[in-house]
Amino acid sequence: MSTHLLIIDPQNDFVSPDGALSVPGADGDMNRLAAMIDRLSEKIDAVHVTLDTHQKMDISHPLWWADAEGNPPPPFTAISAEQMQTGEWSTRDPDAQERTLAYLRSLEQAERYPHVVWPEHCLVGTSGHAVWAPLNEAIGRWETRHLRRATYVWKGLSPWTEHFSAVHAEVVDPADARTHQDDAWVETLRQADTVLVAGEALSHCVANTVRDLVTAWGGEAERIVLVEDLASSVPGFDSLGAAFTAELATAGMALAKSREVTL
Repeated sequence: MSTHLLIIDPQNDFVSPDGALSVPGADGDMNRLAAMIDRLSEKIDAVHVTLDTHQKMDISHPLWWADAEGNPPPPFTAISAEQMQTGEWSTRDPDAQERTLAYLRSLEQAERYPHVVWPEHCLVGTSGHAVWAPLNEAIGRWETRHLRRATYVWKGLSPWTEHFSAVHAEVVDPADARTHQDDAWVETLRQADTVLVAGEALSHCVANTVRDLVTAWGGEAERIVLVEDLASSVPGFDSLGAAFTAELATAGMALAKSREVTL
């Protein structure tokens, strides 16, 4: 019986109380996760860590956008295709206007999330991109014990699309492999008997990653155990996290508290 641990975006900008996109309670989540890794280290066969990865110029950062007076939107502003069409919002780079409008239309057709402008976060080369230190140290201890390397999956590298899910971008660009599903990685996870899931944020990146894994597997949600006290939602989006948990539990995903996981 093999057990893989999938940790979604355990980065300082989400986990630290003073992070750029801090998720309340995430520091406690990741500290409990570090303790669980140490407790179950011998029984965890593989560790996978996804890393949200951006630069300043990104479709979900304020720098991309301007109102009629040239001002950027404040963080957490939702922008629709209709608002672009009416001129309420436009791209700061005129050459990006048409492609961005097409993106918003595609995103709205998918009906998963509205387009939200987030604070600049998880910028390459910044401390906000790094893994929360206590968790990073626990992963290092697991690597030392097993003489194995954790797998790191970078997501969000395309500036043209949100990339909540570690499986594929919200809107896949046929010309950009960075937005596509990594079939080999998805299959590696599918081969595990159990996939323990933790990370941030439950409402967005955890939810979409798990949904897309189950879709890619053609079902088999029963392979997944969501460790409930190791994931929290973005403030204001708690209902999305609750809806995801209920949806996947109905499909067969198990729910557990970290102290209950024994393997």
